[in-house]
Amino acid sequence: MLGFCRAGTALALILLNALVLIAAADEELIFSDHVLVQLHEGTNEDAHQLALEHGFGSARKLPFGEGLFHFYPREIPKTRRKRSLQQHRHLAKDHRVKNVFPQEGFGRQKRGYREISNIDVNMSDPLFTKQWYLINTGQADGTPGLDLNVAEAWNMGFTGKGVTIAIMDDGIDYLHPDLASNYNAEASFDFSSNDPYPYPRYTDDWFNSHGTRCAGEVSAVSNNNICGVGVAYNSKVAGIRMLDQPFMTDIIEASSISHMPQVIDIYSASWGPTDDGKTVDGPRELTLVICMINGNDESCSSTLASTFSNGRKRNPEAGVATTDLYGNCTLRHSGTSAAAPEAAGVFALALEANPNLTWRDLQHLTVLTSKRNKLHDEVHQWRRNGVGLEFNHLFGYGVLDAGGMVKLAREWKTVPERFHCVAGSVQEIHKIQSGSKLVLSVTTDACQGKDNFVRYLEHVQAVITVNASRRGDLNINMTSPMGTKSILLSRRPRDDDSKVGFDKWPFMTTHTWGEDPRGAWLLEVGFQGEAPQSGVLKEWTLMLHGTQSAPYIDQVVRDYQSKLAMSKKEELEEELGEAVERSLKSLLSKSN
Repeated sequence: MLGFCRAGTALALILLNALVLIAAADEELIFSDHVLVQLHEGTNEDAHQLALEHGFGSARKLPFGEGLFHFYPREIPKTRRKRSLQQHRHLAKDHRVKNVFPQEGFGRQKRGYREISNIDVNMSDPLFTKQWYLINTGQADGTPGLDLNVAEAWNMGFTGKGVTIAIMDDGIDYLHPDLASNYNAEASFDFSSNDPYPYPRYTDDWFNSHGTRCAGEVSAVSNNNICGVGVAYNSKVAGIRMLDQPFMTDIIEASSISHMPQVIDIYSASWGPTDDGKTVDGPRELTLVICMINGNDESCSSTLASTFSNGRKRNPEAGVATTDLYGNCTLRHSGTSAAAPEAAGVFALALEANPNLTWRDLQHLTVLTSKRNKLHDEVHQWRRNGVGLEFNHLFGYGVLDAGGMVKLAREWKTVPERFHCVAGSVQEIHKIQSGSKLVLSVTTDACQGKDNFVRYLEHVQAVITVNASRRGDLNINMTSPMGTKSILLSRRPRDDDSKVGFDKWPFMTTHTWGEDPRGAWLLEVGFQGEAPQSGVLKEWTLMLHGTQSAPYIDQVVRDYQSKLAMSKKEELEEELGEAVERSLKSLLSKSN
């Protein structure tokens, strides 16, 4: 599942699963040995000297904020531990220091990672025929045709040339013969060790193979008789090592995803907060302005589209074939770890076809070209939203179609400006009980008549504060004025929280894409589960994001059976209807 966001002028890949994750309220904080320091003045050399004086290993100036530096520890501790604040206090008293911000340690996990045994090594034959997600002919007991349709994009001459993808992970083996010629050293950096060499740290179990595997999916060289082929096999890949320390910090996360946006086009992140079905977490303060984090194996109303992970439960050769550490290859890559780089590769093909695409252009292209194909969800039916776009709660608008996206991207015109409207809010306290549903309504004009009027929806957020005797039994649905129901939160069997709840949590849906948001929005809150539960909803704020003018009216239509053709027809009819209504009102006012 996927999505993406902006960092400067670059495109940041993320998975649009609005997963919920976080530590319990009574859990003790753990502070890392990394510190954010603000100086009154001084150069990078001055900060480095100051760091050494106070027992740190090095310092690096941060690209955001005034006088901010990241002080690195002398060495990475082997285990997590509480850190004495004495060193921080001495640093804070130094006359050169304006502020010291100790960095809380929090969890970040590699998505879909599995323990490795019986590693596939010394592969003598190329793995291209086993890359069913690229071209699916039914190999490994797969479904013929259920793939990314990269062959069509390649046949049009698009292979990712001129596009750089950054793999934010535990490093990449840039000496690997299937990656070396596509490695972009200029755009690479090691934020875990503060140096420009993001090579994975050695472990006996090859735990740090995650980033190398992701890199191969995107940029593995073609036709060299080594491993397999990258989705965008002529693209450049950069390594950003930031996931190999006992815990993540806000500085490392924010620095990584804002690294060299003038060079990096796409950031691929196959990791996120602890994915155990009970924690609730998201980006911290410094990272929040840049990106949203992905999730693993979850259905969610924010999901825009889907790519592939693996089918090894049915067939041992149905994993994702890619590069592995120390020049090896593997068939064992899987999970969201595999899905995110596939999406990055497809977007690289589209960017080569049209370098002027923005992050929002890519999202529109994703909605318009993703296909239902042969995707099957036993739980959630495929439905159409208020403007006829077909979606599924698990798969979003379908599986990415590289050929379809590239064809549309070539003549694509940048979508209109995006606006944001706080459409309404319910601030009163409302009780929730098992056996009944709390139903609330917000009627909005979507800021009509104001500069921030939203007429054509892209994203909708329901900012909710709610507590419950068992958070995991909460169920929240929201229905748009055009009748599209989004499942914002479904039952989470492992989530036993009864204290934290959700505090101003921005649940998001993309299922109302293209709709007119004016009218009554309904929020339904209840409980699922056998045991009786109770709760309190304290806030629901509705936030609308979209355009004032129709995004597809000026787009070129080549396929009159496409979603673009349907959407453009819908827009033209709506624009015509509203123009007629305005003319009638004008005539009536003049006659009076």
